[in-house]
Amino acid sequence: MSREIKFSLLYRDMWQSSGKYVPKVEQLEKVAPAIIDMGCFDRVETNGGGFEQINLLFGENPNVANRRWTQPFNDAGIQTHMLERALNGIRMSPVPADVRKLMYKVKKLQGTDIARSFCGLNDPRNLENSIKFAKEGGMISQAALSLTISKVHTVEYYTNLANQLIEMGADEICVKDMAGIGRPAFIGKIIKNIKTKHPETIVQYHGHSGPGFSMASILEAARAGVDYVDVAMEPLSWGTGHADVLAVQGMLKDAGFKVKDINMKAYMEVRSLTQEFMNDFLGYWISSKNRQMNSLLIGSGLPGGMMGSLMADLDTNLKSLNKWLEKRNKPTLSQDDLLIKLFEEVEYIWPMLGYPPLVTPFSQYVKNLALMNVVQLIKGRERWSMIADNIWDMIRGKSGKLPGELDAEIIKLAEKNGKIFYTGVPQDLYPDNLDLYKQEMKDNNWDFGQDDEELFELAMHPEQYRAYKSGKAKQEFEEELARKKEAKEKKEYKETPAPVVAGSFEPKSMIIDVNGEKFTVGVSYGDAVATTPAAPATPAAAPAPAAVASAAAEVIAPLEGKFMLTKDNTETALKVGDVVKEGDLICYIESMKTYNAIVAETAGTVTAILKSNGDNVDEDDVLVQLG
Repeated sequence: MSREIKFSLLYRDMWQSSGKYVPKVEQLEKVAPAIIDMGCFDRVETNGGGFEQINLLFGENPNVANRRWTQPFNDAGIQTHMLERALNGIRMSPVPADVRKLMYKVKKLQGTDIARSFCGLNDPRNLENSIKFAKEGGMISQAALSLTISKVHTVEYYTNLANQLIEMGADEICVKDMAGIGRPAFIGKIIKNIKTKHPETIVQYHGHSGPGFSMASILEAARAGVDYVDVAMEPLSWGTGHADVLAVQGMLKDAGFKVKDINMKAYMEVRSLTQEFMNDFLGYWISSKNRQMNSLLIGSGLPGGMMGSLMADLDTNLKSLNKWLEKRNKPTLSQDDLLIKLFEEVEYIWPMLGYPPLVTPFSQYVKNLALMNVVQLIKGRERWSMIADNIWDMIRGKSGKLPGELDAEIIKLAEKNGKIFYTGVPQDLYPDNLDLYKQEMKDNNWDFGQDDEELFELAMHPEQYRAYKSGKAKQEFEEELARKKEAKEKKEYKETPAPVVAGSFEPKSMIIDVNGEKFTVGVSYGDAVATTPAAPATPAAAPAPAAVASAAAEVIAPLEGKFMLTKDNTETALKVGDVVKEGDLICYIESMKTYNAIVAETAGTVTAILKSNGDNVDEDDVLVQLG
């Protein structure tokens, strides 16, 4: 009898591999019955990754979304799974162990069955607690191998890692090809080795289609013994996302594997609803470049899951950089110019940084550092002149052990900046702090929520949760959406080439025949939707200081982002009257999901803080005045 291969629909990752946001809870509830009716999915990825954070950015409650979205699948007997980042939980920075432990309890009670846990550095020490806490919380522990291609990332390397994770207690293994750059034969060998030694261990393959290897990789994975394959579906399959279930099902069926039939009427309904959500508002954040496959991604190795944020970051930095160039009467750059420079810089610096697998958050760290290097070099400054704190933590070993060796230039740079390397267990650097958030909840008279889920959300995403509770997040999202709608209507912003994003269009159509059933299918998207972000709303003017010394020094923003006085609740915020020395920390600018420390270039007394916590700032804005 032919062996069965089952499918998991990555409905969460489909959106985040294409753009910035995911559908709202009412939309997710609307599409869930049609996904179930398709009849071909044994699993659905419902949450994790950036899902909860994005809900907060909407100004909506992620706990409500998780419960209402997972319930239909629970009722239908379809397993749900989430993505989590081991030491980093479901955010971009390390999480204390007590908060990590609470996460699994909360997510299981909200209806999530499987925790797919990956460490961006493949450090087993970071995954040990994920496996332990997931099982204690009643979840299935699926430990992931973060796949990449380098001289240190061999078949033997990944085989040994899988063996170690299974010995730690992992119930399942995910071969996570987040950039889609894993060569098919390479992937097949890894899976075959795992299944040969651990035939009862379920193996799931996750691969992105961007560079062009995905269909061949899926076939090799199937032949090697894989149990589950992650898939997407139109209109958000292919591109930087995942292979479409129709193509995968047809290929595997022809190869002799047993696969479930697809209810095409339900497929078309899911397709139509997904398009409807894009038309509603989500399409405004989907770049046309993310809907295309591009083999240039092979060289940089950047993952599909971050391409939505990458293109947004690129647009923002391009706008700022071109403004700088125009001021100096220098030629401006196109988006493609900057993108190629970025890819080339990633290829150059990645080996120097010890080959961290390019998966969240380390893909963002490498990309951010490469982009900052490119910008600084264009401006005639030195490479490495701006390295965010999170990136230094990765370099210094505070996030885990790097797979390769650091280049001598990086070690020398660390020594020059007084950065001390760490070789201990990363979790030990981040002590339990749930009690601090419990007290904050009590002080604000906030409800801890069902199963302490509101407490968890504050502890996992403190800044975003506070913005959600205050109403600021919802207001900012609605303002951003209004700007994008206005920009589209006025056609003030354009890309080159113009992005083809479903936002409002009169599609041409064709009739297709599938198994005797006829369906009308849209085949073009008409007018493009601009995706270049509009300028942020001007923050309220800060009150002028009562007295500013005539010899005042100014602390200037070296890049654009969000002004933050602290990056967590362990730090004391700067205030007027504080005396600072040269080199003292002044504040941070949160940009591209990393915190960039801003230090005083001269000693003085703080006479004015000109920005409020969370304000958007542009490069060259005055942040603080010193007398």
